[in-house]
Amino acid sequence: MPGSPYTDLDRPPLSAARLARALAGPDGPWRRLEVRAETGSTNADVAAAAQAGEAAGLVVVAERQTSGRGRRGRVWQSPPRAGIAASVLLRPGEGDDERGWSPVPPAAYGWLPLLAGVALVEAVARLAELEAGLKWPNDLLIDDAKCAGVLAESVPGATPAQPPAIVLGIGLNVTLRADELPENPTGLPATSLLLAGAAATDRDPLLRALLRGLAGWYARWRAAGGDAVGCGLRDAYLAACATVGRQVRVLLPDGSEFRGTATGVDPDGLLVVSGPTGERRLAAGDILHLR
Repeated sequence: MPGSPYTDLDRPPLSAARLARALAGPDGPWRRLEVRAETGSTNADVAAAAQAGEAAGLVVVAERQTSGRGRRGRVWQSPPRAGIAASVLLRPGEGDDERGWSPVPPAAYGWLPLLAGVALVEAVARLAELEAGLKWPNDLLIDDAKCAGVLAESVPGATPAQPPAIVLGIGLNVTLRADELPENPTGLPATSLLLAGAAATDRDPLLRALLRGLAGWYARWRAAGGDAVGCGLRDAYLAACATVGRQVRVLLPDGSEFRGTATGVDPDGLLVVSGPTGERRLAAGDILHLR
């Protein structure tokens, strides 16, 4: 049947009901989960929900994105059911008395995309049995090719006194074939779990592992008041980071650039680069490209 989600048997649809039972509600790590057949951008959908007052814990998953968003407004698409496109709504600036979480200061929010990267690496290692690394700040690499990206966006509160919400979006190439891979404007080649020889490419367990891992790391980070060192997040990120120890070329928004060695990630999540003129610490928003 034309348009049926079962026309490509290598890409079966996700079951919204099963995923919601496993991941959302009183017994799950998330409050509410939606699976949409198609949308422009899961990040845009969750940001709109945040602006409308949606509570933390919403997850939106799309079988197909037509205007998926990356850093610096880049747009990408993928074939239906060939990857994972998911966004979650977090409100780290709000306390949670039931869980004993105090509000996290905004200065610590820069760890959230890195936290998502750690959960992504762990899910890929566990389910796909592939060794992956993280290119700071937001790319998952397999054999130096990009297989996934993370995008964090801030949504202002309804009033100046209300802390912003954070939308975390993750896009993972699962069964894309060579002729379906997107062009990457950063210069890195693209890949998918299928092309990299994954042991498993079933999106259902991959998504479950990813969302459980993300919720677990977020809970540890919140319980530590946003202290990435104290909750073990910084060590986990450094263990997975493929950027640290490499020579890098940093392109800045004003057109200038500098080169150096990435020597670490500091307690605030900033990349530390040592070069001829000394040491510089960079936030994701400070750079255009890192090569």
